[in-house]
Amino acid sequence: MRYAFTRFGVPYVVSIQCLDSVPRAKRLACREAYPVAERFLKALRIAGGKPSQPRIDIPAGPAERPAATSADFTYLPPGDIIPGSGYRRQSGRADFTSYSQLRFPLQDAPDFVNSQSFRDRRSKEKPKSLEPLATGTESYPWRDNFCEARDFGVGQCANGFGHQGQDIRPACSTRNEGAERCDPRRQAIVAVREGVLIRSPKQQAATLQINTRTEHMRFRYMHMSPADMDADGILSGRRVDEGEKIGVVSNYLDHPNGTTRHLHFDVQVFTRDGWLWVNPYVTLISAYERLIRGRGREIGPEPPPSPAMAHAMPDAVRPEVSTEGAEN
Repeated sequence: MRYAFTRFGVPYVVSIQCLDSVPRAKRLACREAYPVAERFLKALRIAGGKPSQPRIDIPAGPAERPAATSADFTYLPPGDIIPGSGYRRQSGRADFTSYSQLRFPLQDAPDFVNSQSFRDRRSKEKPKSLEPLATGTESYPWRDNFCEARDFGVGQCANGFGHQGQDIRPACSTRNEGAERCDPRRQAIVAVREGVLIRSPKQQAATLQINTRTEHMRFRYMHMSPADMDADGILSGRRVDEGEKIGVVSNYLDHPNGTTRHLHFDVQVFTRDGWLWVNPYVTLISAYERLIRGRGREIGPEPPPSPAMAHAMPDAVRPEVSTEGAEN
């Protein structure tokens, strides 16, 4: 539920996450959210302030990619989700944009972007929710899961519903643990950019906000341990540096063991309609290539060329653009 308006030349958005159904224990029904927002708006007084500096639009350009080729990193094309795993069995939507040049959100490699809620249907198995070791989740190639079936509003996906982000599972590695037994719960999650955190106590998610003259974006991390983040002071207002540890891979949703052990990572850009989710798949590919210092190889069917990439070869560099002023 969203209200958008402009005062003193600045766009404002008041939004409340809600369900278009009956209320639940930790989620408002939208019919409950509307009176809350209306009361808030009637009480809101905007006093203005110092005019902000004009923003700078950066033209689209090629993303930086390593010259060397990785021996093992492969990925399926953007939009190629597990068949039938989309909302009402719809397919994914290809987005070839790298929205920002990031540090990869997990500290170490190898890591795998793959579905955490559906089995690979190459064996014609039915999807199974919360499958802890679903086929393909701990191996290459990566697979887009942005438009998997969820009840969240995502304008880029078919029917306007989708996953909102990408699920990332770390490999079980002892490289930095100094122990014989691998403990995947100790895989560090780091800030992808320098920015300010948004998080209240006891929440299993943290949002990193970037507000510069060239970018106004948010990066959300989910399923981390609330107790550990509270103890480490991962709370609203804290400024972090790129690469600084902000949590570890865990399995919280509303309670421990509420999901598989993985990181959900998503990207939001600000528009006049408010914060909108965009597909971070290609952004993560670009960041991962820099982390492993090797160029990945796209496999599978060749995606149809987009207008901006009509001149490109199949393994060409994907565009990297600023989202400032973008229409979504």
